[in-house]
Amino acid sequence: MFSEKLLAVMKHPGVVAIATQWEEGPHLVNTWNSYLQLPREGCLLIPAGYMHHTEANIARDNRVLLTIGSHEVAGNLGPGTGFLLKGTAAFVTSGPDFDTIKAKYAWARGALVVSVESVTQTL
Repeated sequence: MFSEKLLAVMKHPGVVAIATQWEEGPHLVNTWNSYLQLPREGCLLIPAGYMHHTEANIARDNRVLLTIGSHEVAGNLGPGTGFLLKGTAAFVTSGPDFDTIKAKYAWARGALVVSVESVTQTL
């Protein structure tokens, strides 16, 4: 599911945008490419320090969209590439996924566990 190009993007500096839905429309929060953990096929773990609004949104509607990119990885149209990931998410504060995040990011109060359903290269 995660192509070599997407894995390369995750290794370079960049920003990940995470979109959730709330009553008034979309809500976005950012994190860093380097924070993404891949514990198993089709799953992303993301440390959450704040993300209180994101956590509340996921409790109501667990659908998420993420974009990730890097200008350092060649894309379809030249320098730089990006991806759109669609899936569902859960916010966890205990268990193996949380332990994985907490071991690397002591500041994390939770882990955003994203089950990726589709990946589309956008650039």
